[in-house]
This record gives sequence, structure tokens and C-alpha cells, in this order.
Amino acid sequence: MSSRRSASCSRAAAYGRRAAACAALAVLLLTAAPAASAAEPSPAAPPATGPAATSPASGERPAAAGQSVIRGGDPVYAPGRVCTLGFNATDGSQDYGIGSGQCLSGADTWYADAAMTVPVGTTAGASFPGNDYGLIRYTNPDVAHPGEISTSGGPVDITGSGAPSVGSVVCHSGQVAGMQCGTVLAVNLSVNYPDGVVHGLFSADTRAEPREGGTPAFTGSTGLGFVVASSAGTTYYQPVAEVLAAYGLTLL
Repeated sequence: MSSRRSASCSRAAAYGRRAAACAALAVLLLTAAPAASAAEPSPAAPPATGPAATSPASGERPAAAGQSVIRGGDPVYAPGRVCTLGFNATDGSQDYGIGSGQCLSGADTWYADAAMTVPVGTTAGASFPGNDYGLIRYTNPDVAHPGEISTSGGPVDITGSGAPSVGSVVCHSGQVAGMQCGTVLAVNLSVNYPDGVVHGLFSADTRAEPREGGTPAFTGSTGLGFVVASSAGTTYYQPVAEVLAAYGLTLL
């Protein structure tokens, strides 16, 4: 598709803090939602007590006994908010979690648990509006971050990234709606959020519910993007390939 399309407030669900500005918007993630009321992350071992430190060398890291795990699709917590991470990635020496820029830009330090006893890392960058992506730099060696995503059917190993194309299959597994698979409807879309326009999204005929923003989208073992908005049976996704190119990363 050579030209960008624009989705108005009546068509696209904003991810943002001022969703009430557009009554038709279906809010997927309240970026200021109290962490205590958020869904718990995937079951993990008791909190680690070691201090935060620079992440060890990158690569696949199966969780050791007594180790917490953060996969794509899992929530991370900060004072006053909770965000869902889309994917784990690396620059070859440092590992990162990728998520919504609007959500991740709202805090500095992130935790693996709602009680905020297990530090995960710190916000390393964010782009919103214009784009809707950001990074958490992992800093705690006692938290594993493998190249998997959490789904309702169990972890799925993601071995690479790809670009969506119209007519191709895309799936995501939300905390509320469960596994959703559908067909890519359009690419290179522009969507009006209350805080500004976000460009370069793709859409599919899938369903997403409130609090499912950030959920990773994939086909087979290929990561495609993550949920940012939904309206009238259409879900909008931020492509992960754009994030990887912007920060010089590859998926774990």
C-alpha cells in the first residue's frame, strides 16, 4: 500500500490516558491503572532478593530454579501503572523488553510483580505519538527473559520477526479475550489517538478487550507486532520490525 490511511476516533481505539475524549474509542490499556488491581504475571518462583545488576550476556536463558521469568505477553509493574510487554529483544550485549511507548514512558523502574519486590529494569526509550513503542533495559540477572511469549495455550517460542502483509494470518492471546486469530486487513495505517496521530500500524479482523494493549501478535514462530488499539471488531497493531530497526535490535 503506497499511501497512509487515517483512522478517526470513531474507527480506532486509543491506547491513551484521555480516552474519554473520543467516546467511540475502546481503551485497551489504562496507562495509569493501579498496579494492585492488575492481573498477576505468569506464575513464578518466590521473589529474588539479590540487588539489581547489569544483565549477563544475551541469548536464550531457561529459567533456573527460584528464578522469575518475564516473557512477551507478561505484565510489568511500576507505581500507579501496569504495562504488558510484547517481546524480548537484544542488541547483542544487552537485552530489552519491547512494549507501548505511551505506557512505558510513564515510569522509570519496572518490576516483575504487583507488590514491586522484584525489579526488572528501567525505561530505556520511548516514542509516542508518531509511533507507539518503547524499551525496558533489563538490569536484574535474577529475572529470566527468554525469547518466548505467554499465550493461553502455554509459552510459544518466537524465533524471528516478520512484516505483516494483507491477507496473511495473525494471532494474539489476550488476558481477557484469549487466543484470537484473523486476517491482516491493511498495513501502513495512521490512527488518531487523543494525544496525537500514530503512523505505520497494521490492522486485522481480530478482537481485543480493555487491558490487552501490548499483547504480542504473531504467526507460527514469527513475531509481527503488538496490540495498541481496537474498534468495532478490528484490532490495530504496532509492527515490531519498526521497533527493532529503530533501536538496532533482534528478537531473542
